Amino acid sequence: MRAVYAESINPDDPLAGLVVGERPDPQAPEGWVRVAVRATALNHHDLWSLKGVGLGEDKLPMILGCDAAGLDEDGNEVVVHSVIPSPGFSGDETTDPKRSLLSERHQGTFADTVVVPAGNVVAKPAGLSMEEAACLPTAWLTAYRMLFVRGGVRPGESVLVQGAGGGVATALITLARAAGVRVLATSRSEEKRARALELGAHAVFDVGERLPEKVDAVMETVGRATWDHSIRALRPGGRIVIAGHTSGARPDDAQLTRIFFLQLSVIGSTMGTRSELGDLVRLLESTGTRPLIDRTLPLDRARDGFAAMESGDLVGKVVFTL
Repeated sequence: MRAVYAESINPDDPLAGLVVGERPDPQAPEGWVRVAVRATALNHHDLWSLKGVGLGEDKLPMILGCDAAGLDEDGNEVVVHSVIPSPGFSGDETTDPKRSLLSERHQGTFADTVVVPAGNVVAKPAGLSMEEAACLPTAWLTAYRMLFVRGGVRPGESVLVQGAGGGVATALITLARAAGVRVLATSRSEEKRARALELGAHAVFDVGERLPEKVDAVMETVGRATWDHSIRALRPGGRIVIAGHTSGARPDDAQLTRIFFLQLSVIGSTMGTRSELGDLVRLLESTGTRPLIDRTLPLDRARDGFAAMESGDLVGKVVFTL
């Protein structure tokens, strides 16, 4: 079958190990099902995998990709949930210490077919295209959990979204606005700030620019480059929800004094549960909200999508079609 996979790992030149080619058809073990992939979305996780983060040499070759929308064995349209709990685990699968994502221990979704546990398929809403549905399981689910589960953001509150442009950031802006939240966003790019306004942000700023108001919560996926600004943007008692650090994991100043003196909360958030994916789908159905897709490419042109992500030349998601 066609597939996009990591053949080798190179932290300095991740695309050197990327191959678009053929892999054996997967076999579904007991309790797992086959899904014929029709659309699949690119995430930073895939780029990090090529650098060896979360993916060891002993797992190669590994088909990349966490997200997929397609058809199950009975022809039903489904969305694939990418968090794989360990056998016998019950409860919130994001807290399972032995959990994994597709493309870490199990072959991923950048292929004609993917096999997943039967419990990891969710019905695709009729109102979403395959391309739109493929955006949900990682970036949009991450954003949903950050805002409404871990962050506890409620209508009428205010949030700052750092680094508008990426898949998670655009999802955060769109979902927060749909839920009646006041949204501020930052980006170094004038074009991306303009797009953030189009998505529903009430106000946009350059990264690090002084804000005219303190916010209730900050959604942080950038890390080192924006951490100081994020902490300073919070009102007393505010909270910062962090789900990634694309610019680096170690800020120059953790702002510990400000955190304890203003009683700020620093909250980690990772992916989301299958139940939350269902909640996200229902929110999109009821509000008419749709994922922003930067570009759609055939799977054979996956390298172009990876290159765009590596350069930061994106506003929204890259989707591969099959």
